[in-house]
Amino acid sequence: MRSGPTNLITDVAGLRVGNAQDDTLKSGVTVLLGNAPLTAGVHIMGGAPGTRETDLLAPDKTVQQVDALVLSGGSAFGLDAASGVMDALRAQGCGFAVGDQRVPIVPAAILFDLLNGGDKTWAANPYAALGRAALENADPAFGLGSTGAGTGATTATLKGGLGSASAILPSGHIVGALVAVNALGTATVGDSAHFWAGPWEIGTEFGGRGPAISYPRHMPPTKLGGATTIAIIATDAALTQAQCTRLATAAHDGMARALVPSHTPMDGDLVFAVSTGAKPLSDDPRAMLSLGHAAATCLARAIARGVYLATPAYHDPLPTWTMLHNAQAPSSWP
Repeated sequence: MRSGPTNLITDVAGLRVGNAQDDTLKSGVTVLLGNAPLTAGVHIMGGAPGTRETDLLAPDKTVQQVDALVLSGGSAFGLDAASGVMDALRAQGCGFAVGDQRVPIVPAAILFDLLNGGDKTWAANPYAALGRAALENADPAFGLGSTGAGTGATTATLKGGLGSASAILPSGHIVGALVAVNALGTATVGDSAHFWAGPWEIGTEFGGRGPAISYPRHMPPTKLGGATTIAIIATDAALTQAQCTRLATAAHDGMARALVPSHTPMDGDLVFAVSTGAKPLSDDPRAMLSLGHAAATCLARAIARGVYLATPAYHDPLPTWTMLHNAQAPSSWP
């Protein structure tokens, strides 16, 4: 398995990602959309999720596709980012047709970044405007690290961030991951520079340190307060909504490989999965199995990249990976 040309979720043709952030607020929004509505599913493993429209993604519900997905900081306040995205999409004539009306379907998930040193004394909720701005910035090329929904993200020991990765399967299908890493647990092994996701690294996409030589037997430190890692898996394989849900479920294995501990009662860990439907998928059960494995490994890699590419900012409560390990700061672009 190898990464796609840009090692971004947008290696899945037809997808765009937009970021917007307020550096004073230390928070932001990331939006994913396609050239056409996307078949979507979701699976939630964390004990403290914050979501909008996720019930609609169950396989037995009437609406089978979404117009966009939103990942946002801001805790529950950040759910308003989807309102800004909906308004902009409606103005473009997008959405589920009901008579002569269009209702954009925009599920959203949030992470808790209210205690990260940013100025949260807003008079009016800023997230609708950030959502609209992120949509306007949508493009196949986008930044990683301390941007979008990852702007003020943290882990137990390091600054978090926005990560992405992709993989090309032997079948020719492409799988990509997009994640805002804001975990209660750690992304690195003990005090070392090694990432828990090291065994799945491709090339030097997050430093090339490889797997750790030894692993602690006790639970790593965890941070106080809220957390949550929220992610999107995308593929060009033609999937039903039920299969998208299964893909999202399998991808959670990647979160558990890259963050220790994960899926805790204080995390709202969630994975969306979307399909563009561009390429048929074989009926052979191994085809879906391979997609699930690729989704898990892509998500693990994307999590490590999000932390690896984080950059420092004023009043950060935690250091970045590069600050601790005396490494040259990597570019936020792949």
